[in-house]
Amino acid sequence: MTYPKLSGEEITQKGKALYDRLRSKIETQENIGKLVSINVETGDYEIGDDLIVLSRQLQAKQPDAPIWAGRIGFNAVYAIGGTLIRTV
Repeated sequence: MTYPKLSGEEITQKGKALYDRLRSKIETQENIGKLVSINVETGDYEIGDDLIVLSRQLQAKQPDAPIWAGRIGFNAVYAIGGTLIRTV
């Protein structure tokens, strides 16, 4: 799905910046390893275990939401042929 207002790179930059601002709030012991989806336009976010469910929760509030996702406390959402590196 494309988002007409922001490029993929812009969504990534804004998502990472918002994550950094939310870091102290969401990087709790109980959230480490969970997924976070952030609407980079509004700053709304959802935390859980299913990326599709999280994205749909944000899209229920704003159907064309530009969403960035990350794994809390790790450098990537998934590891394909490698390992996730813990950042916390």
